[in-house]
Amino acid sequence: MESFFLTTAAISVVASVIKLIKKDSWWIRFFDFPQWQVVIIGYLALGGLLLTWDFSITWHIIAISVLLVVLIYETTIVYPYTYFAPHESKKAHNTREENEVSLMISNVYMYNNCYDRCLDLIERKDADIVILVETNLKWEEKMRRLEHRYEFRIKYPLDNTYGMLLYSKLELIAPEVKFLIEEDVPSIHTYVKLRNGKRIKLYAVHPKPPSPTQNETSTERDAELYILAKEIEHVSAPVIVAGDLNDVAWSRSTRIFQRISGLLDPRKGRGFFNTFHVKYPVFRWPLDHVFHSGEFCLIHLERLPDIGSDHFPMFIHLAYISDKEDEPLEEPADEGDRKEALEKISAAL
Repeated sequence: MESFFLTTAAISVVASVIKLIKKDSWWIRFFDFPQWQVVIIGYLALGGLLLTWDFSITWHIIAISVLLVVLIYETTIVYPYTYFAPHESKKAHNTREENEVSLMISNVYMYNNCYDRCLDLIERKDADIVILVETNLKWEEKMRRLEHRYEFRIKYPLDNTYGMLLYSKLELIAPEVKFLIEEDVPSIHTYVKLRNGKRIKLYAVHPKPPSPTQNETSTERDAELYILAKEIEHVSAPVIVAGDLNDVAWSRSTRIFQRISGLLDPRKGRGFFNTFHVKYPVFRWPLDHVFHSGEFCLIHLERLPDIGSDHFPMFIHLAYISDKEDEPLEEPADEGDRKEALEKISAAL
């Protein structure tokens, strides 16, 4: 058993050290993802070694000390997404329907043919706005049943797993499909008119992940997030960003995105809401995100049931309030953040 605990301790330490390397290679950035898994195995190793090791041996004391430092660091990163942390998005109370907006986001997995499961869930949740990513022409055809209830639509199906479909009950104003970094990776930018007449800005995004089969580095993904963040920083309207970011909530890149944009993460203080991978509960992390500006309070946030995809859908219900009340728990972006963002953008363009 001692060798088992030592091995798990080594895994926890090595994973933490690799993650600190400021390189964009996919195999390095992979270690951003299994955050809670690293924390759990690290604490298991710590408990086991405390019970089995002889602390009259100097190197045992040194090894335990190193593991303890790593665990403190890793725990501070994961802590904001536990129930013990403060809420970044305040809970809404006594709201009126005219001030509310609900949104469902789902990476449907392009090769998934469970179209009816997806349709039934959309109709049951009855969100104001539905965003579907990884949608090709077949998915666009199968989703036409929705069009009788969603008057406003933006459809950009693709066969490369980066197509997008957006359906809205609320009026869309000046909608655009943009290609911020890669010519085959669209994002949707549109104003949405709430029932109270207020215009908000909605961004639907799905950048490519760093992986040996997609992009070998995270540069393009990070650059797309930073371009969005820099634009949002200067948008005067309330903002919602939704999509599969192919990044986790606690990564350096997502945190810089949040610091520059000033957006709030409704998961903080409420849980991880791990959406990928559906089939492997032990290896799940939060890839599907909704961020919002401080003009909104949270009514409800939910991870939805399996629709046959490798991702769970997400549902969020927000209430618009008259003034920006909340500020991110993250510190504002500093010069280092802005310099890193500009370097990534320059490298990707």
